[in-house]
Amino acid sequence: MDTKEILDILPDRIGRIVLKLKNIKNIQEIRVKCDKQLCFNIEGKEIFSPYIATREDIKTIIQRMSYYSMYSFDEEIKQGYITINGGHRVGICGRCVVDSGTVKTIKNISSINIRICRQVVDCSKRIISNIIKDNNILNTIVISPPNCGKTTIIRDLTRLISNGVDKLSLKGNKVCIVDERSEIAACYNGVPQLDVGKRTDVLDSCPKSEGILMAIRSMSPEVIVCDEIGTKEDIKSIVSALNSGVKLISTIHGFGIEDIYKRPVFKDIIENHVFKRAVVLSQKRGVGTVEYVYDFDKKTKI
Repeated sequence: MDTKEILDILPDRIGRIVLKLKNIKNIQEIRVKCDKQLCFNIEGKEIFSPYIATREDIKTIIQRMSYYSMYSFDEEIKQGYITINGGHRVGICGRCVVDSGTVKTIKNISSINIRICRQVVDCSKRIISNIIKDNNILNTIVISPPNCGKTTIIRDLTRLISNGVDKLSLKGNKVCIVDERSEIAACYNGVPQLDVGKRTDVLDSCPKSEGILMAIRSMSPEVIVCDEIGTKEDIKSIVSALNSGVKLISTIHGFGIEDIYKRPVFKDIIENHVFKRAVVLSQKRGVGTVEYVYDFDKKTKI
């Protein structure tokens, strides 16, 4: 593990178990469930500890990560997670309190998933040349199954696009991240915990459909970056952005370019040639394996 923020919220007995793990620097998730074995995800593999987590363990984690004031995190809790110092996301499950069909809060928390936030600098260098044409960013969609590194890839793309890449004659662009789930920039108290570039602004915890339009109206971005589009409202906002001359980089869950063509919600963006490139990822040779880059105009792999 490359940061101490995680150990700071763990009960001492669980912290000691974590420190004894092999390949601790590559740990991705720590799952703590009441009356169940601790589970660690390291390089995509599950490792179970003999230790059985208690309700007191979960209570300690909740208290420490919320600074003993869960009420101050009500807005995040409604979404099922809390972002802690360092940008790490702590997912929570328990009894949902619902009012008029909307989750208001989560009580009696019985399981926690700590997702380690880790930046992989320059992981997108091998693909950035494929999404540039005449010194302009091409509208790009990154496609992958869960846990294959798509958010990590677009975070690094954002950094490079924002700072510029001299070797590719790419000037720095003004970028706005619409970070609906605080995953790309990993904001804590509104401040990005990861390097997303010197010309990048972040709308944290903002719905994509609203944030894209907000960014256009107020921040004059040249490029907008967001994660996991998939609703009709998202698509409408994307079309509005493109009509304003703004470039877009985003992601979707999927296993290949076929998923774009099969989903009815993407019909408009296909017919209107919204995206010019697709980057397809997998875990075949480790997290973030680039399977291929696809050219939508030529309908072929690059």
